[in-house]
Amino acid sequence: MRILLTGAAGFIGRHVCARLLSGGHDVVAAVRDPRVAERRFPGIRAVAINMNGMDKPSDWISLLAGTNTVVNCAGILQSGRGQSAEAIHFRAPRALFDACLKSGIRRVVQISAVSADNATGTEFARTKKAADDYLRTLDLDWVVLRPSLVYAQGSYGGTSALRGLAGLPFVIPLIGDGDQAFQPIHADDLAETIIRCVEDAALARHTLDAVGPETLTLREILERTRAWLDLPDARPWRTPHALVRGIARIGDVFGLGPLNTTALAQLEYGNVADPDAFARAIGFRPRTMAEAFRDSPSHVQDRWHARLYFVRPMLTVVLALLWLGSGIAGLFAASMDVLGTLFATLDIVVGIALIAGWVPRLIGPIQLAIVGFYTAGLTFAEPELWLDPYGALLKNLPILVVIAVWMALRDER
Repeated sequence: MRILLTGAAGFIGRHVCARLLSGGHDVVAAVRDPRVAERRFPGIRAVAINMNGMDKPSDWISLLAGTNTVVNCAGILQSGRGQSAEAIHFRAPRALFDACLKSGIRRVVQISAVSADNATGTEFARTKKAADDYLRTLDLDWVVLRPSLVYAQGSYGGTSALRGLAGLPFVIPLIGDGDQAFQPIHADDLAETIIRCVEDAALARHTLDAVGPETLTLREILERTRAWLDLPDARPWRTPHALVRGIARIGDVFGLGPLNTTALAQLEYGNVADPDAFARAIGFRPRTMAEAFRDSPSHVQDRWHARLYFVRPMLTVVLALLWLGSGIAGLFAASMDVLGTLFATLDIVVGIALIAGWVPRLIGPIQLAIVGFYTAGLTFAEPELWLDPYGALLKNLPILVVIAVWMALRDER
């Protein structure tokens, strides 16, 4: 079976793509950067799409040629930095579903969320629900899957944040009492569910809440994750809701991944459903978190990831302050010196780029090049600065290392 898979480079999409390929299906990965999918899955056919602008059926018709099924895994937590949740969750999928009708493609599997409800009050939930509702009106063999928290030994986005919280030293921060409820489902079990939805005609025209077999609180999930990481027990720390909301608003402004108001609202709304009904529908029982962790023990790299998760934004802030402070000080010191003013302005631009997340692939090498240029130039002009008791040039060496570490931690996927 030939399947068009949107969002194949995402956290869920990667697991689904791997499972479909292992099941003998021919997958066309529709992603923003086909090279990423082709590196990850050698021999796969990947096509470039930008769902922010694909709001007409004609945008999809050519991509559907020769396919039998569509699986839509595309999604973002909230709009920002050129990404629109309204476009990616609703306008583009609506056009894709209409294109399926015109192309005679019957089977469409839509990945939504168990909290996709207008009462959640987020753009994420509203736009996901709008696409679900629209698909259910069409004469297609649709399946709408609404998973709860999806986790895996590899992580991305919200699950990475949970791992980071679990890996903090001494304490496990909670939102309030940490009693928010989830029914976590492993990504491999969700991928198995999706392949059954693709292959089993009996599942057509069903909306399935894809949940694990047990209900766990946020506190229990963090404690189990910490134990899986082989870290010693830590004291739960109740974080006031007002403080968490303040951090989430800062995350909205600075784009701190899953630390934002949308994630907080989705978390507090609830992510539970009937696990028995789901297991009966799909024909197997997903694993509990304890079973999944038992089957895949952690490694030292998992502990590194957990411990470094919150170091990455700290490095961004520290480097931004370094560049901004250096540039502002340089403007005052440069006075009428044109060259000094130019360099100071460049420092400020780099600091702003770090805060705004501009050209992340380039800003690391640019920082290394500037610090290297400053160091080489001053070494040539005033070599005695290497002996300065305040480390005027010596400080550049750890700064270069910090930039290199920031570059190594830059990727979220």
